[in-house]
Amino acid sequence: LQALERLAEETPAVVLTDIEMPRMDGFDLVRNLRSDPRWAALPVVMITSRIADKHRQHAGELGVDHYLGKPYPEEELLSLVRRYCAVAVQG
Repeated sequence: LQALERLAEETPAVVLTDIEMPRMDGFDLVRNLRSDPRWAALPVVMITSRIADKHRQHAGELGVDHYLGKPYPEEELLSLVRRYCAVAVQG
C-alpha cells in the first residue's frame, strides 16, 4: 500500500518488490500497477524466496518483467536497475 501511495508523488524508473509484504502482497501490487494506465508499463522486478515454477508463472501472467529468486546474483539486479534507469532517462 505504501508503494501505491508513493506512486502518487513520483514515478520511479523501476519497481522492486517481494511477494511477501505486509497488508498487500507483491502479486496484488503488480495487479494494481497493471490495471492503472499510468503505471501499466512501469517495469517490475520481483525478488523473492518463492522460487517454485507456479509462483514464477503467476508473476509472469500478472506482468512482472523479471523474477529473481533469493539468493540472486547482486550484479544481475544491479544490471536490471541500470538498464531500466537508462531507458527512463532516454524516454
